[in-house]
Amino acid sequence: MSVSVLIPTRALGSVSGLLQVASLLGLVLLLLKAAQLYLHRQWLLKALQQFPSPPSHWLYGHMQEFQDETELRPLLKRVEKYPSACARWLWGTKALVLIYDTDYMKVVLGRSDPKSHDSYRLLIPWIGNGLLLLERQTWFQHRRMLTPAFHYDILKPYVGLMADSVQVMLDKWEELVSLDSHLEVLGHVSLMTLDTVMKCAFSHQGSIQTDRNIQSYIQAIRDLGNLTFSRLRNAFHQNDIIYRLTPEGRWSHRACQLAHQHTDGVIQLRKAHLQKEGELEKVRSKRHLDFLDILLFARMENGSSLSDRELRAEVDTFMFEGHDTTASGISWTLYALASHPEHQQRCREEIQSLLGDGTSITWDHLDKMPYTTMCIKEALRLYPPVPFISRDLSKPITFPDGRSLPAGIPISLFFYGLHHNPKVWPKPEVFDPSRFAPGSSQHSHAFLPFSGGSRNCIGKQFAMNEMKVAVALTLLRFELAPDPSRVPVPIPRVVLKPKNGIHLQLRKLL
Repeated sequence: MSVSVLIPTRALGSVSGLLQVASLLGLVLLLLKAAQLYLHRQWLLKALQQFPSPPSHWLYGHMQEFQDETELRPLLKRVEKYPSACARWLWGTKALVLIYDTDYMKVVLGRSDPKSHDSYRLLIPWIGNGLLLLERQTWFQHRRMLTPAFHYDILKPYVGLMADSVQVMLDKWEELVSLDSHLEVLGHVSLMTLDTVMKCAFSHQGSIQTDRNIQSYIQAIRDLGNLTFSRLRNAFHQNDIIYRLTPEGRWSHRACQLAHQHTDGVIQLRKAHLQKEGELEKVRSKRHLDFLDILLFARMENGSSLSDRELRAEVDTFMFEGHDTTASGISWTLYALASHPEHQQRCREEIQSLLGDGTSITWDHLDKMPYTTMCIKEALRLYPPVPFISRDLSKPITFPDGRSLPAGIPISLFFYGLHHNPKVWPKPEVFDPSRFAPGSSQHSHAFLPFSGGSRNCIGKQFAMNEMKVAVALTLLRFELAPDPSRVPVPIPRVVLKPKNGIHLQLRKLL
């Protein structure tokens, strides 16, 4: 009897002892983690002492700024108050340096620091390790492989395809404004730029603008941009396992699946087309291949072709970057011209003198619209499609004014702040196309809508061509005016977006 009582007692004592040991071990680990975080914060405070900032909370940093969708406004106040750069605390143990000065930009973009891991890793489930996220030798190989896709001989015939896509959009606008002159343009422009990318880079036949199913891809991209940005701002969503368990994480996973279904379909359709008799030889005989065919025929230096994962990553990357950033640039340009009718009319007169009343536009026309180009550039200055990019310093850096930072500090290149910096651009909020008049002088790093340095946007010429085509053909057919009841407010996402869309009033020209 006494033995039977002792056995469970000993068992309970053993369990109790294990629990005590586990609790003690947990407490020790917790204290070690707290000490690690404290020491890291002290290191950050010392590293950033040369870069002042508004007072921050010891736990949640400047998080209050992130809660407001108009966070660009308080950041522009910093641009005026703190010369060249300032510190920004995301939370108690995570900070970065925000830079918005020409010389600072030149120094950072002249180096080869990697993309900021904490920021860009959040894009991997969406666009994979494509050209945007690759580093070092692999990035160099892929960049060299894809550069021929943007050769001017390739870009020339794209102008006609771009014009076709724009005309489909404008025909639709003509029907819509006959019922209501008010129109939200960004959604339509996004569909048009995706249509253009599909035709030019992925050899798609026909127009996707009449395909209702494509809206699911557009919405998935919109959702992923919002979800990625909000995750970056949430300390509790940094861990992948925890994030997957949240409603936002599950939403992001579904949106990724939708985006990948679209890109997988594009790849499989092109592969099937190349299997047809004679098609493979016909494509191989081309002097220049388009984007997707380059990927399908690619051979790395070791002789191997791209894996399916690598192929889809590059397609996902360009599918997103090739349409979403350009749609932002075109839509904000139309808004800027709508808000400044005198510049809009001067552009229209220039285009009419070049194209007449017709709508045929060719490669040779693109360099003969200087004032329209000036207006597009000024719109890109006011509304850069990508407001921020970031780097992790791989080695110490010293800036021209003598301030320095150690390796390991994240740097955020604030292009929106650079373009609105009154020390760089006098009266920065004024729309003044003469800033880009032929012969005008600027610092080499004052205007960076496509970033700069060796990792600048590979498709910048493609994007500028498409913007010129879209703006020219739109102004030939419509007079634009802003909707005073719905003024767009720029909000930072992966791409610069308007809060509540870009609403314009359109009047068809006779």
